[in-house]
Amino acid sequence: MKQPTLDFLISLARRSGEILRSGFGQPHQITMKSQTDLVTEIDHHSEIYLVNEIQKHFPEHYIVTEESGHLEGSPQACWYLDPLDGTINYAHGLPFFAVSVAFAEGGCVMLAAVYDPLRDEMFSAERGRGAFLNGEPIQVSQRSELIESLLVSSFPKDDPDALRESLRYFAYFLPRVRSLRRMGSAVLDICYVACGRLDGMWAMQLEAWDAAAGVLLVEEAGGVVTRLDGSPYALRAPHDLIAANPQLHRRLAVSVKAVREGAFKEIDRF
Repeated sequence: MKQPTLDFLISLARRSGEILRSGFGQPHQITMKSQTDLVTEIDHHSEIYLVNEIQKHFPEHYIVTEESGHLEGSPQACWYLDPLDGTINYAHGLPFFAVSVAFAEGGCVMLAAVYDPLRDEMFSAERGRGAFLNGEPIQVSQRSELIESLLVSSFPKDDPDALRESLRYFAYFLPRVRSLRRMGSAVLDICYVACGRLDGMWAMQLEAWDAAAGVLLVEEAGGVVTRLDGSPYALRAPHDLIAANPQLHRRLAVSVKAVREGAFKEIDRF
């Protein structure tokens, strides 16, 4: 079966990013998917471009994408697309969003490209060949102590129990790290861990298209990604994760486990 190259993914992400950039700051047609989740016409324009190009060149491949769902093909060759990660930021004119494209073989992500069109930053990775930002190698940070670390998280929106759990992690880490961020684009959060701008991340209830490209980038940049319970990350639910360099990842995993098991009772007041 014909397989794509990393250059092909980069070209897809860049052209899709041009669609996002051209629409940024303009009035949008907004549709509500839930009380707090929205989609714009630009999400659809970007997705249509990505899907059409992939189906033109690789008609036998399976595609998983945020707005259209699952498009049939061979599950051994699967694309994970987020045509606009950070839609709420985008709709509000907040310049932090990206397009994410990942390709997997047999359930293992092999190629990834994430493009931030406003900063003209292309994050890319090929399994076994490293991770890059605009063609230059990147690596995760070397900070190993929580108190020296800048962490980021992504909160679930529509599950009250999961939101409460996520807030418990936030309450635990807040006095124990240098600072915390919630920036509104999960894939860019993960990319920032890969290039060392952020030291670590935890997140709950992501989707495969949110994480697939970023996970490969972190791993190829020398980091570790697992689920919250410490098991290996996989492209199936639940899509929760911890991402960091190996030393900090161990500390994050121990802390998350303790909070999950209720070891820190003082958090109950939050």
